[in-house]
Amino acid sequence: MKLPELLSSALIGAVASARSMTPMASIAVARLLGRRTPGHLVLLDRPLFEYGALAMGVGELFGDKMKTAPDRTVFLGLLARVMSAGIAGAALAPRGQEQAGAATAIGTAVPLAYLTLAGRERAMARIGQTRSGLIEDALIVAAGLAIVALSVRRGRLVRE
Repeated sequence: MKLPELLSSALIGAVASARSMTPMASIAVARLLGRRTPGHLVLLDRPLFEYGALAMGVGELFGDKMKTAPDRTVFLGLLARVMSAGIAGAALAPRGQEQAGAATAIGTAVPLAYLTLAGRERAMARIGQTRSGLIEDALIVAAGLAIVALSVRRGRLVRE
């Protein structure tokens, strides 16, 4: 296994560190546009996953701006990151390396969650919760979509 083969998985893990639902929402967008992911997961073939992932991604963007939003490093926040990074990391890994892709994404997402939280806290102190959140949203959503767009294949999506 070569490092570049799992680079997309590591990068999508970094996205999950800041926005837990963005990796799955980015995969869902690609799938709805008829793109195929390198890794195969039966879960991705379910319309409930696609639309549910989009709804959760949008919901997270709004929920993050609430004053009562918990830190991303609380247990449930880390659990959401592990699940989302694992699914997206597996989907972006080469076929047959889905488990390694999931592990790589999770191994990136969890420690970086603490670093991205520290960065967000510094930004909140300087420019406020809403403005810092909107800037972080723009950067992370763009990164998630770009990573997925560069990792998926064109062609007719065949539901297996």
